[in-house]
Amino acid sequence: MDTLDWLILTRHGESTGNVAYRAAYERGAEETGILERDADIPLSEAGRLQAEGLGRWLAALPEGERPTLVLTSPFLRAAETARIALEQAPYTVPVRVDERLRDRDQGVFEGLTSFGIRARFPGEYTRKRRIGKFYYRPPGGESWADLALRLRSLYRDLHEQEPGGRVLAVAHDAIVVMTRYVVEGLSEAQILEIEKTPIGNCSVSRWRHDGGRLCPIVYNDISHLA
Repeated sequence: MDTLDWLILTRHGESTGNVAYRAAYERGAEETGILERDADIPLSEAGRLQAEGLGRWLAALPEGERPTLVLTSPFLRAAETARIALEQAPYTVPVRVDERLRDRDQGVFEGLTSFGIRARFPGEYTRKRRIGKFYYRPPGGESWADLALRLRSLYRDLHEQEPGGRVLAVAHDAIVVMTRYVVEGLSEAQILEIEKTPIGNCSVSRWRHDGGRLCPIVYNDISHLA
């Protein structure tokens, strides 16, 4: 059956939201202090440099491994990463926005640190510990299992619409993690163990079609940013 040849995923470069969250967590604050809505958070200066590094990696790819299509999350930090990276490449490739690549919706927890969630929503904090991270859905938000549903839809469409294609998706850490769950057929326990290791900004994860399925080649690689 015709299917994708390569699937490449990268997380966006460091965002101003990443910086703000780290600073808020280090001082034990309940709120991140991020003023923009999640979809409008831009890259930091370091994030733009990371995107350039990703672009140099794309430029150095052999012709047979270069993406034939780039998909990006509609969120600004991902779209900026794709734009900056592709400016470094000596070839052109079509770019499409796909909302199924957006970050996980935190619902009423948006703008809060883990300290804030525990202080302001103690009942939900307890419920999350009981249900578990994979299936827990914050009020108004999404669970990790919800991500799997939209990613199954996305990858099914890509297999049908881009046979033999090499697709680069620019998205978010949760999307990269749950792609492993969907593509590799992992269990809840396996993916929660994998998720303990943070996904690097502008890291690269790749799968290649080998016989009946996409097989992992490299995961969460940041060597090109050294």
